[in-house]
Amino acid sequence: MEKIINYLFSKQDVKYKDFQAKLIPTIDSISIIGVRTNELRNYAKELIKEDYSLFLKELPHKYFDENQLHAFIISEIKDYDECINCINEFLPFVDNWATCDQMSPKIFKKNIDKLIDKIYIWLESKNIYEIRFGINMLMKYYLDSNYKKEYLEKVSKIESEEYYVNMMIAWFFATALVKQYDETIIYLENKKLDKWVHNKTIQKAIESFRITNEQKEYLRNLKIK
Repeated sequence: MEKIINYLFSKQDVKYKDFQAKLIPTIDSISIIGVRTNELRNYAKELIKEDYSLFLKELPHKYFDENQLHAFIISEIKDYDECINCINEFLPFVDNWATCDQMSPKIFKKNIDKLIDKIYIWLESKNIYEIRFGINMLMKYYLDSNYKKEYLEKVSKIESEEYYVNMMIAWFFATALVKQYDETIIYLENKKLDKWVHNKTIQKAIESFRITNEQKEYLRNLKIK
């Protein structure tokens, strides 16, 4: 642990630390060392070749950068079951959107059939970032060839007052509009989403270059005032 902390501080960038503090208001800026993302990704790839298990068990971490490193190490784990176990141990300690969103295990792509059951468990959680992580994985792996109508319905039924959950729901539906427009637009036409999520979905979709001008114009008319 001391070796890892010393390494992180050796890569500290104070200006980057200040930049991150503005982007992640849910954590104390004192906990941010200020290591750039590429440095952390590369370090995770080095640690994954060694014995990283002790670091992953040292929870909670003191520094945001440790959480980021933890997420990147998990993303490199090649055994699916081990990866799932490590995620379930880590998610209760995730306290910000950046760590949550940057955890994206490569092994998931090869285990689509098994992963969906885990995603449904995360979606039922009371933990903000477990829900957000579940929605993110559903958005990443199940809106293309693995798509089913039930996924839209499942996310539409999530009720939360948490900004970081609702923002991810909006992101999910905006992405679904790109990939499954005909079935997704019904949720906006029938006002099946929370008002804030509804309008944020439209905003994010209109900002997308993958939505046609005609679709954008129609979406503008669906905003709830």
